[in-house]
Amino acid sequence: MKSTTVGATRAPLRADAARNRERILASAREAIVEQGHEVALDEIARRAGVGNATLYRHFPDRESLLLHVLMHVSDQITERARQALEAETDPFEALSRMVLDSARERIGGLCWLLSFATEVDGPQLAASRERVLRVTEELLARAHASGQLRPDVGAGDLLIAISRLTLTLPGKTCVRDGDMARRHLQIFLDGLRTPSRSQLPGEAIQLADLKDERH
Repeated sequence: MKSTTVGATRAPLRADAARNRERILASAREAIVEQGHEVALDEIARRAGVGNATLYRHFPDRESLLLHVLMHVSDQITERARQALEAETDPFEALSRMVLDSARERIGGLCWLLSFATEVDGPQLAASRERVLRVTEELLARAHASGQLRPDVGAGDLLIAISRLTLTLPGKTCVRDGDMARRHLQIFLDGLRTPSRSQLPGEAIQLADLKDERH
């Protein structure tokens, strides 16, 4: 993807325009997961129940739409993680809630968009990414401090595992893809609890390690 700058802060949208924008972003996410990032914009507009002119009014080109899908997904994950931190008194349960909620966002199918290696710039995108990283680190720090999370697991390990375990399987026969992702994420979470039942190969991956891969 070529370098792109995300636009300046937008004026508040009317309620109907805001709903259209949310529908377009949600439909784009699902279409990209199912068909890849080259999915026709006409198909995204059809799924969202809007005309092509409405889609282009919000997102003038494919690159703009893809970047805003990335920010939308990142912000959704951040919001759910914050809700987990506020609602759960048990640190490991808060971490588990964030991990399981991530299956709803179909992160695995969007992993190329979420990659730290994506060469884009712009303050809005950078701020969105930074928010999800900070809340992830906070979740892990609390779970580590409680003694419930094995100490040899880093935030980078968590994010990579979530991406892999929510990958969409090929073919259309996997109608329970979401259920399978949550099932496998639960197995993964059980393996994160202390006491550790094995010694992990290599070293824990931290968020700084993922950031370094961008350069």
